[in-house]
Amino acid sequence: MENFFEIVPRELFEIVVIALFSLIIGLSQKAMHKAHSDKNDSSFGTDRTFTFIGLLGYIFWISDNSHTLYLIGLSIVAVFLAINYFYKISLFQDFGLTTVIIALMTYSLAALIRTQPVWLFLLVYVIVLVFTELKQPLNTFSQKVNREEFITLGKFLAIAGIILPIVPDKPIVSFLDLTPYRIWLAVVVISSISYLSYILRKFVFRDSGIIVAGILGGLYSSTATTIVLAKQSREQIYGQRHFAAGILLATAMMYLRIAILMAIFSRELFNLLIPWFMLMLVVSTVAAIAVLYIRSDTQSIKPPQVGDSVNPLEFRVAIIFTLLFVIMSFLTYFTVKRFGAKGLQALAYIVGVTDIDPFLINLFQGKFGVGAGMTAIATMQAIFSNNLLKLVYGLVLAGRKVKPVLLAGFSIILLTSILIIILL
Repeated sequence: MENFFEIVPRELFEIVVIALFSLIIGLSQKAMHKAHSDKNDSSFGTDRTFTFIGLLGYIFWISDNSHTLYLIGLSIVAVFLAINYFYKISLFQDFGLTTVIIALMTYSLAALIRTQPVWLFLLVYVIVLVFTELKQPLNTFSQKVNREEFITLGKFLAIAGIILPIVPDKPIVSFLDLTPYRIWLAVVVISSISYLSYILRKFVFRDSGIIVAGILGGLYSSTATTIVLAKQSREQIYGQRHFAAGILLATAMMYLRIAILMAIFSRELFNLLIPWFMLMLVVSTVAAIAVLYIRSDTQSIKPPQVGDSVNPLEFRVAIIFTLLFVIMSFLTYFTVKRFGAKGLQALAYIVGVTDIDPFLINLFQGKFGVGAGMTAIATMQAIFSNNLLKLVYGLVLAGRKVKPVLLAGFSIILLTSILIIILL
């Protein structure tokens, strides 16, 4: 920007930007009030009015270094806005303050552009403009949100922003690098991914169908998603392959979720395994696409509600995960100490039939003296075992037409996993 101001005077740039941006705000306000003109005609001025408000603020700001004129102008504008506001209340019972606040913010653009970086000025302006146009979508969204969602958000902010910074980072026992901070950090990371999936499923892709349900459910729990979709496939006459594809896509998203965990807790392991994880993500996705489009029986299908009623931030869920994490820490430590690398591999296969996240995060965080290579093998073995469990769930719970398709898709995924384990 400094090079730009060597060519164009800063004051010229600022006054043009203020005039243009104020005009755009005025046009936005005019369009909004025009859309609601059937209700009342209580709008404050026109698009030119907002332009003059912005220019008035700029002129007063640069004309007096003490900014006394600027404050006087602000008081005058505020008086006119107050008169207009009480006029709306008395005649139309319109208590909305949005136009008043936006007019005051338009006047304040001058102070913002003169005292703050250009990027901050633009950011504030964009936020004002976007939220001005989001009135109807926000009203629609607010009708979907119940009071429990604010409690859920409060829980997330509490566990991530309040509890995490104050828990001690000192080892619980002398022989194991396990601290309350590391335990709660694992809870925060898992809760963050689950909460994102929960929000997307409930508010953004609520009725998007089986495929999206599988993708978002995989971010939360691919095993739980497999069970739900497999059971619901029995209730549908058509769209059996959609359920199979949704289950395979949930497995694909599991690789993405675990890759995120590796990137957070172990960059060395992430760099080692990310090519193989990308391969597994592609293989799982291709298998799902093949299932969906080869002899597809596309029909109108009622979208399943996968986990919409499950709150990922329930206190009970956090306690269970914490206990599993601590148990896995001690179990992994004593297994490696007693049986070495072979014991770790056996443990990886065993924990695959449970929730593998506590075990994997322990591997990513822990220092068990087995090296990155062996940790990578144990990671793939646990995932292999978990995928095998999901195949069993699918074969037991799914509809008759889904079972052979799932068997074919998971066979490709499992064979690819075995190949990767051998190559590692």
